[in-house]
Amino acid sequence: QVQLVESGGGLVQVGGSLRLSCTASTNILSIGVMRWYRQAPGKTRELVALTTNAGSTNYADSVEGRFTISRDDVKNTVYLEMNSLKPEDTAVYYCNALMSYMTMQEYWGQGTQVTVSS
Repeated sequence: QVQLVESGGGLVQVGGSLRLSCTASTNILSIGVMRWYRQAPGKTRELVALTTNAGSTNYADSVEGRFTISRDDVKNTVYLEMNSLKPEDTAVYYCNALMSYMTMQEYWGQGTQVTVSS
């Protein structure tokens, strides 16, 4: 069992920045993929960004160039730096740990609210 604890959400104005953190209860190098998802009211959960234990990253088109995912393998923490925030970025952001594509075993954090006011 892997516990994921998110923090860093809050209320920010349009154009502002926030940094989300997700700390895992285990060595994140043992986790194949760490992902950030978000879910806005009335919408399906969408993948925002991911980082693999091989060092690769990927982003949704809607956040490319504004968001940056990074990791600190010593602290077992993954970050999501969000810049130039827009009202449409308002959502609950969830951290996800996919152990491997072979097992598809995954774990979720409790979510953190991000609200961008115009």
